[in-house]
Amino acid sequence: MKVVSFTGKSGTGKSFQATALAQRRGFDAIIDDGLLIYKGQIVAGSSAKKCASKAAAMRTALFNYEDHRESVKAAIENYSPQALMIIGTSDRMTDIVAQQLDLPLPEERIYIEDVTTEEERKIAAHYRIDEGEHVIPAPVGQLRRDFAGYFMDPIKQFIHKARGNAVDKEDDQKQNDDGPGDRTVVRPTFSYFGSFSISEQVIRDIIRIASEKYESHLVVVDRMNNGKQTNMSVTIDVMAVRDPDSVEKCIELQQDVFQALATMTAFTIESVNVRIRDIVRDREEMLSRKLH
Repeated sequence: MKVVSFTGKSGTGKSFQATALAQRRGFDAIIDDGLLIYKGQIVAGSSAKKCASKAAAMRTALFNYEDHRESVKAAIENYSPQALMIIGTSDRMTDIVAQQLDLPLPEERIYIEDVTTEEERKIAAHYRIDEGEHVIPAPVGQLRRDFAGYFMDPIKQFIHKARGNAVDKEDDQKQNDDGPGDRTVVRPTFSYFGSFSISEQVIRDIIRIASEKYESHLVVVDRMNNGKQTNMSVTIDVMAVRDPDSVEKCIELQQDVFQALATMTAFTIESVNVRIRDIVRDREEMLSRKLH
């Protein structure tokens, strides 16, 4: 296996350039911020960009956690890439990552200055420092579960904000020529300049509003969550009409509440559980019991 490094200071656009560089040079695997990306798909690892602190992000990027490290090592052995590119902020960092994963030290070193202009690096720095945006060289669809609610945008928004124009066919063709468009912009938890919280009442209101359209078959009688703003788990107790469609409505409610909470709170939702606590004969009895 050929191992190469791709280095540059933080915020200079390494991850943004990674997919195109990998395609041009025939690198079929990338190690970036704790992830193993093989042929454009995340196959192992955990992104440092979803960590709650910079310290945890650095430990993740350097594979200091044993379970994380071993899972990536196993995936490298399983996929057996021909050429693997390690992305880092310095030669020392890429060497540490190689050693942690039992890989040979990079036989070739590529620097961000080799593939971008000074102006392009200034633009990348602006979006990192001023906008808090980070790039992951993988499709947005693969990241939605891990980054649910973390203000995700397709990479075209990043490109066209920098250029100041709209997406058009010419730009699409250029992206295809330059390499795969499998890049995603995220705003990690640790990039915020402060903190925020959402009260329990707001969570209850989101659930109430999401459940209103199901009142022909069920009503929410209680709701609770584990109080966490990361890995939130929610349980909803409902009263349901004795009707075969009621179970399907519970599943739909579960999906709607999950989506509403992830979108509106910016929290990672671990689970939404719906429990049928009582069965009634018809809607009139259900509403009567709700009033009492």
